[in-house]
Amino acid sequence: MIDAGTFLSKAKLKGFDFFTGVPCSFLTPLINGVLNDHDARYVAAASEGEAVAIAAGAWLCGRETVVMFQNSGLGNAVNPLTSLNYPFRIPSLVICTWRGGPGLSDEPQHELMGEITPDLFEVMRIPHSLFPTEEDRVLPMLDDAVAQMAESQLPSAFIMQKGDVADQDLGDVESPVAVLDGTIEDLRTNGAFPSRYDSLTAMLGVVPDDAGIIVTTGKSGRELFTIADREQHLYQVGSMGCAAGMGLGVALNTKKPIVVVDGDGALMMKMGTLATIGAYAPRNLVHLVLDNGTYDSTGGQPTVSGGVDFAACAVASGYKRGVRVDDIAGLDKALSSALTGDGPTLIHMKIAPGSLSKLGRPTVKPSDVARRFKAFLAKD
Repeated sequence: MIDAGTFLSKAKLKGFDFFTGVPCSFLTPLINGVLNDHDARYVAAASEGEAVAIAAGAWLCGRETVVMFQNSGLGNAVNPLTSLNYPFRIPSLVICTWRGGPGLSDEPQHELMGEITPDLFEVMRIPHSLFPTEEDRVLPMLDDAVAQMAESQLPSAFIMQKGDVADQDLGDVESPVAVLDGTIEDLRTNGAFPSRYDSLTAMLGVVPDDAGIIVTTGKSGRELFTIADREQHLYQVGSMGCAAGMGLGVALNTKKPIVVVDGDGALMMKMGTLATIGAYAPRNLVHLVLDNGTYDSTGGQPTVSGGVDFAACAVASGYKRGVRVDDIAGLDKALSSALTGDGPTLIHMKIAPGSLSKLGRPTVKPSDVARRFKAFLAKD
């Protein structure tokens, strides 16, 4: 057994300075230790997959990241670990607890996951070892993990068992609490909805060159690439629902304006991210939701977004502003205001279903997209 301070001091020595995750009773001492440490940043995520995406965004800004969660939540993290971190080659140190581990009597819901936790990491090709429990082993094991990540540019994991870290009380720390004083503006004209292509083209006409744009997976990214391919664009090719989490991780670590282009189906996958963004309230984040009421990339099956007021949901979650638009003029006005005002702002843009008949895909490898985006963010 070690204490939280021992691990954290060594982790910070190796450069780890951004932590995110979802609590577990086994993790309590370590998370409390991070929260008590004024030199470490911890972002409380609504889900494990969201935490992985937030950490990926922070890495794009040059932070070295640690993601912590319970193994029952490892299933939630499989999607971004395999379809975000893997194709984009984004490393992160994962600390996953081992509920239902060997010889441990635990709740029935942990029985199967306890049996297969190491196997899941094997299947995902993520190197893993047991969490260090002796002080003289912490730094060598961190060295090994750092070396693995440097070579593969992929995550590495520690599996933490019950009692690995000594109890640590939580000090007097401020909890991130959303201030529910946002406003909703309705700019809809109830005319014919514009296409996604025209909406993205209009967006590029308003967004400044120093803004980073993170666009959700599917046809949104493919159309943006077709319109213009620039270093300040990041096209998610997987990890549906994770664009907003990644955008939050970026926005918290840069002063540049950050625009997340989301879809109705994608956002509904991780609506909890609205609450996380609202609580941490990055002023430089604009969240544009292009809502065509369908899963356009998979054949146009309907979503349930027709009954969802994303602007109101955002404001109820702590966003400073929510705007409803359904034409190009409204989008221009909403974006211009959001980029010069105090955010975060969510713009709910109704668009027509469908896309270009001949639509290509990004020809730049995801790993190259990530590194040029990271270089863009590092510019003054």
